[in-house]
Amino acid sequence: MSNTKKFAALAAASLLTASLAACASDNGGDGGSSGGNDAVTIGIKFDQPGVGQQVGSDYKGFDVDVARYVAKELGYSKISFKEAPSAQRETLIQSGQVKMVVASYSITEERQQKVSFAGPYLVAGQDLLVRADDNSITGPESLNGKKLCSVTGSTSAANVKEKFANKVQLQEYDTYSKCVDPIINGTLDAMTTDNTILAGYAAQPQYKGKLKLVGKPFSEENYGIGIKKGDTDLCNKINDALDKMVSDGTWQKDLDANFGPANFKPDPAKNPPKHIPCS
Repeated sequence: MSNTKKFAALAAASLLTASLAACASDNGGDGGSSGGNDAVTIGIKFDQPGVGQQVGSDYKGFDVDVARYVAKELGYSKISFKEAPSAQRETLIQSGQVKMVVASYSITEERQQKVSFAGPYLVAGQDLLVRADDNSITGPESLNGKKLCSVTGSTSAANVKEKFANKVQLQEYDTYSKCVDPIINGTLDAMTTDNTILAGYAAQPQYKGKLKLVGKPFSEENYGIGIKKGDTDLCNKINDALDKMVSDGTWQKDLDANFGPANFKPDPAKNPPKHIPCS
């Protein structure tokens, strides 16, 4: 074979190899595809009892149940979960590390500039968690002079101080779980975040009878499933799956299983929620 022919053959082989590599990268870089691929990666929280929590090698919580149901309806038989911290959710979706994010992910106008949302599948609200025997805290307005637990970087406690009780004392930790024991032993009086997350803590067996939700939510948080911006086809398929989850009773069953021990029921006037238009 002449040098010219050898060069042409090598060039053709290199081009074929590059093309195959590109195809492999495309297929594996979006957290899974419903077209001929039965595996999917979904972003969830790993540290929110009742919502999304890693327990040994397993994952539990209402968000996890929703994620599994939706994935099955989309045709996936293999599900991998990836931790989706709040500050990284958009990046995980945009970079294709996950196909979707189901992680107490409130739909906001700012986030909709970066990703699209299916759902919502639950409407939560900011509330307060206190000791079971504390009847002095009846809402955010009654927190003046109280010690309120906050997570560093969270806006929940700051909202309370700005809008309801400017004399509340804030104690900051890096995770909500560190707030619980100080509330039980009386070092702190309350903590605030979404009522679903608070109910998840109150529902834990080790806290049975020790904690309660005040039960007067003072915000509205529409939990959606985050996906790549503009993927209306996937959005509509997810919404169909969520509708089926409600109609066949699974939505209510999973809600009761995760939050029932805390006697928490989301606002029936808002739940199950109606979907926002896919865009």
